[in-house]
This record gives sequence, structure tokens and C-alpha cells, in this order.
Amino acid sequence: MKKERKYPIKHWSHSSLMAYLRNPLAWYKRYVEEVFDTPSSPAGVVGRAAHMALQHYYELNLKPEQREVAIVFGLQYLKNVADFEINFGKAKSKRAQKEKRVSMEREYLQAINFYLAKPPRHKVLGVEVKGTVRVQGLALPIKAVSDLVVESRVERGALDIIDHKFVDSFSPLKSGKSLFILQALFNYYTVTTLFDKPVRRFVVYECKKSRNADGSPQLRRYVINYAQCADDFRVFHRLLKDATQEITRTRVFLPNPSDMFEGENSFDIYRLGLLE
Repeated sequence: MKKERKYPIKHWSHSSLMAYLRNPLAWYKRYVEEVFDTPSSPAGVVGRAAHMALQHYYELNLKPEQREVAIVFGLQYLKNVADFEINFGKAKSKRAQKEKRVSMEREYLQAINFYLAKPPRHKVLGVEVKGTVRVQGLALPIKAVSDLVVESRVERGALDIIDHKFVDSFSPLKSGKSLFILQALFNYYTVTTLFDKPVRRFVVYECKKSRNADGSPQLRRYVINYAQCADDFRVFHRLLKDATQEITRTRVFLPNPSDMFEGENSFDIYRLGLLE
């Protein structure tokens, strides 16, 4: 007889925690049953292509004038994503989907060229740094991926974490945005453990994919200073403890039809009883 695990998941990540808070049924399907068949939005695919380009840009230690080398990697990724992996929305016909893919490539090329025209300079110590670590006081490990781990500019021997986001509009709450802070804390613990060095800041670069009509910069930087996050650390621990306790108790997961990402899919699963 198969022994039932105490916890339905092996670890928490920023994406899994957000999925659980947003739509428990969609979370259960993806992170407990490990069914990964939900198509990505066009914006999500474009964002991953841009991340692929930046990964190679920094791994290969390229210069801005060599950016085409990195751009090709992202474009190749974009072309290799199958149609069934993309949620085309209202573009139902083959012709409409083909036109959408052309616009996605155009959006990707514009966005990545905005970023790489004058990219931020760093002393890079790690690219796409993945880690799953134990944190004192938390029952489950936490997992995170850091776009870049770099030498800190505010303290010799310390580290900063860099995160890239390609967006339709800049974040209104800037570095005070709760999503940024939660992600920053996941990354803090993994990088601190993996590098065994003090980590000082989480720096988010948002690149706006459409050109600003007023000619203002396409890139904005938001800085989270961990030394100023004492209250956020406490809330982080309380939230993870409460979420962990909740997933051990809940037996019926309900859909959230208003979820703009997976609402329809989760409601269909519930209606058809596919996870019962």
C-alpha cells in the first residue's frame, strides 16, 4: 500500500504560492497532480523568449554590439513553441493564429532590442541560478530561480539579485508591490544558501514592450533593500506557514472562474469532476 505523503507538494515556490492563492483548483492540477497542459498566453511566451536571450547574453558575456547573437536564441525558442502550447484567445482560425505569431515575433524583437540597446552592466556571478533550500521554521523547502546573481554595488563582498520583467505597462506600486517583495524573499533564501554570502538587494528591471510615445526610457529599475524588509520577512514566514497548514487540511479544491489566467480551465475541471 502506497504511503500517503504528509504534504501534497515537495516545496513552495513563488509561482506555486501565487497559483494557490489565486486559484486552488488550478494549483492542485499543476503542482500536486503535475499536469502541465494549460497553454501559455502570448505575452508569457514572448517574456520567456526575452529571458532566453538575456540568459545567453550574460552567460556569453556579450557586448551590446553583439546582441544579435543572444537575440537569435530567444527567436529560436519563440519559433519552436507549438501552436497548441499557446492560448490564442479570439484568434481561432489558422490564419489568425499565424498573424498572431508574426505579431509575437515583432513584439519580442522590439522588446529585447529596447533592453539590449543599453543593458545594465553587472559583475555576473550566476545566470539562471536555481535552488531548493530549507529555511528554519518552515515545514517545506522553498525553491526559486534568480535571473542573475551579481556583485553588489552597495557592499563589497555581498550580492545583489537581478530580475527581468517584460511588461505592457510599468508597475504602479514600484518596489512596494507585494508580488515583487514575495518573489524577492524566495530568491533571498535560495541565493544566501547557495552562495554563502550576504545578499543585500533585489533589483527588478521592467522593460516596456511597446515604445513610449513621449520618448521616455523603456527600462525602469525598482530596488528592494533586504535590510528594510524586517516586517516583510515576518509576513512571508506567516504566509508560508498558513498556506502549508491549509494544504494539509483542505480536501476539496474549488475553482476561481474570475482568474484571468486559468479560470475557465479550472471551472471545466470542476464541472467535469476530472480531479475527483
